[in-house]
Amino acid sequence: MSSSVVRLRSSQQTIYYGWVIVAALGLTETVSWGVLYYAFSVFLVPMQRELGWSTGTLTGAYSLALLLSGLAAPLVGRWLDRHGPRMLMTAGSVLGALLVLAWSRVDTLWAYYLIWALIGLVMATTLYEPAFTTIIHWFDRDRAKALLAVTVAAGFASTIFLPLSAWLVAALGWRSALLILAVLLAVLTVPPHLALLRRRPDDLGLMVDGRPPEPDGTAVPATARHRGVELRTALRDPAFWWLAIAFALETFATVAISVHLIAYLTERGDGARFAAAAAGLIGAAQVGARILATLFGNRLSQITLTAMVFALQAVAVVILIGWPTRSGVLTAVLLLGAGRGVVTLMRAGLVAEFYGRTNYGAINGTLALFLTGARALAPVGAGIAYTLAGGYQPVLWAMATCSLLAAAAMGQVRRYRQVAMATRGNT
Repeated sequence: MSSSVVRLRSSQQTIYYGWVIVAALGLTETVSWGVLYYAFSVFLVPMQRELGWSTGTLTGAYSLALLLSGLAAPLVGRWLDRHGPRMLMTAGSVLGALLVLAWSRVDTLWAYYLIWALIGLVMATTLYEPAFTTIIHWFDRDRAKALLAVTVAAGFASTIFLPLSAWLVAALGWRSALLILAVLLAVLTVPPHLALLRRRPDDLGLMVDGRPPEPDGTAVPATARHRGVELRTALRDPAFWWLAIAFALETFATVAISVHLIAYLTERGDGARFAAAAAGLIGAAQVGARILATLFGNRLSQITLTAMVFALQAVAVVILIGWPTRSGVLTAVLLLGAGRGVVTLMRAGLVAEFYGRTNYGAINGTLALFLTGARALAPVGAGIAYTLAGGYQPVLWAMATCSLLAAAAMGQVRRYRQVAMATRGNT
């Protein structure tokens, strides 16, 4: 779609082009998360049977991908701030499809690890971080609604792609299943990224949120330009580091619990089917919580709401430990899923609220570096703790403590933000 067509449609007051981008990202994030992130678990057993590699060896490549995606996030964010998402996300989708295709033919360990190392870079260019950066540049007043739309759609990625991948593996074998997933990834992400993504509203003569022009006919007044602070300024802000600590602790806790939840429930005698079904409710709870948080979140500050969610995650873990019935499990899982879903929105909103749009990609990418490290270390860290402790209950108590510490860290965020606002007001 050419820029002239977009301007013409804008002038006819049809629909703000930012919502076109939201719709495109809703589709592409669902497919990208489904193929590049969630489908991996389905292929573990069939790959192990055919290739003879241990589970630790297979999952090690996946952890490597997560670590590299975090390391690449700051650089990806800088690119997005300067050049926009169109070419980067398109190239990432093309490379991602080629790598899934290569994965389907892999038969040596070095090639397998190389493929997943490159998939880690693809994750950095196609998953939530670049999508959020794009949305932040297009929305201000309607930012929460736009983020909600994309994350609600992508929230169903596991619901769609886990059973689809399992069915394809059962019907065709794991190699042919990956061929089909590679085609789906290419067809459903490359064209939308290439045809629909744009850098900023300014490039199309539009205002943020689609607001009408100024009375004098100015399309983009100076007051609406890309306000924000430099990355180095954000890094000197103590609130940034407390924010990183809070979200890293909570990410570590939630990922560790989600990875080991089925094993914990099965070990204590809940049954494999019930354990899997209960864990599956986390995705549905995420979607519902995101909707509620967006509808009612304006009644509380984002900092307060985030701290409350972190504390609620600790309560959920205590329920999981202390209420050893199926009702207790379901209650805990719904709370865990709700918290996990809200946290995704809170982080994106807080970074934009604190530091603006100008360098959002670089700042959010730097924060994502810490979160991705926590996400990658959580499964193995919890596994080591389980071995040392001789059971899951001490591990769960430790995760509840991490969530409480994350809530306390958000208190420090509030403190330093109040100091910063007071200083700004005095000047």
